[in-house]
Amino acid sequence: MVLAGDAGGTNTRVALVETRDGDFRISVEETFPSREWMSLESVIGEFLGRHGGDVEAAAIGIAGPVRDGRCDATNLPWVVDSKILARQLGLRHVGLINDLEASAYGIEVLQAKDFVILNRGVRNARGNIAIISAGTGLGEAGMYWDGETHRPFATEGGHADFAPRNHLEMELLEHSWKQYQRVSYERLISGPGLVNLYHFLRDSGRGEESAEAAELMRRGDPAPVISRRALEGTDPLCLQTLELFVSLYGAEAGNLALKVMARGGVYLGGGIAPKIISKLKEPEFMNAFTAKGRMMPLLQDMPVRVIMNQKTALLGAARHAALEMKERPVGRKQA
Repeated sequence: MVLAGDAGGTNTRVALVETRDGDFRISVEETFPSREWMSLESVIGEFLGRHGGDVEAAAIGIAGPVRDGRCDATNLPWVVDSKILARQLGLRHVGLINDLEASAYGIEVLQAKDFVILNRGVRNARGNIAIISAGTGLGEAGMYWDGETHRPFATEGGHADFAPRNHLEMELLEHSWKQYQRVSYERLISGPGLVNLYHFLRDSGRGEESAEAAELMRRGDPAPVISRRALEGTDPLCLQTLELFVSLYGAEAGNLALKVMARGGVYLGGGIAPKIISKLKEPEFMNAFTAKGRMMPLLQDMPVRVIMNQKTALLGAARHAALEMKERPVGRKQA
C-alpha cells in the first residue's frame, strides 16, 4: 500500500493507493482545505488516524520548488521536509516532488477518456512533453524523451516574467506592476490572476461592473463568479476577462512548448482548465498558442490536450512512490 499526497494552495488530497502490475487503485481518499491546517504532517496524521493502513512507501507532490527533499510551499505557510515525513510514517524515505512533476508521472497512467483534445497535431507524435496547470498558482513541468521513455522534471516557469504581446497587454503590465513591482505569468494565469485581469479591465474603463457581480464577488471567491458569469454569457465584463485569460494561457503554453521542444505534446492540467473547457475549445487559445512567428508550423504540429482527471497528481505521486520502491529500499525502518 502506498500513501500519496497532492498538496496545493487551496486543497490537499491524501490517499491510500494499491499498486499492482502498473495499475493504481485508490482505496481511500480525502481532501483537506490546506489553509485550515498548520502543516502537511498534521493533515497526514489526521488522515492516517481515520484510515490507518500498512504503508510501504509514500510520495507527496507539493506546489513549490523542492530542494534536497525540502520545500517552502509557494502559496501556503508550510515548510515540508521529507525526512520529517519519513519519521512520521516510520519509513526509510518519502518522496517529495513538485506537484507538476507529480502530474507528469500521473499522465502515464491515465486513459483516453481523461483527456479533451484541443489540437490533434501530427500522428504518433514523439518527443518531449510540456505540462502547464493554472489553479491557485501556475505550475509548469516537462517530460524529456530519452529514446525509450519519458522522464518527468520540475520547473518554476510559472514565475517567469510576463511578456506583453500588444498594446492592451502593455497596459496590463503597467497596471499590474504598480501592484506587484514584478509581474510573473502566475500573477495573471491563475485563480487570483483571473481576478487581477477583471480589475484591470474594469479600472481601465474597458467594461462596466454590474452591481450583481460586485455583490457576488464581495460574498465569496471572485474567480468562480467571473468564470461562471462569463460562461453563462450574462456579464460582458466577465466574458471579456475570461477571453483575455484564455489568450494569455494559450500564449504561455506556447512559450513553454518552445522552451522544452514539446514535440510529444502539451498538456493542460490544474483545476481551472476543465471548468472552462468550452472556452478553451474556441479558436482563441490555439491562435495564441501557435502565434509564434516562424515557429508557427512547429507548434501547429504539437498535440494539445486538457487533463480532465483531477486525481492526476495524486496518481502520479503514487506512481513515483511505486517506482522508488523498485529502485531503493523505502520500506519501514526496523524497530
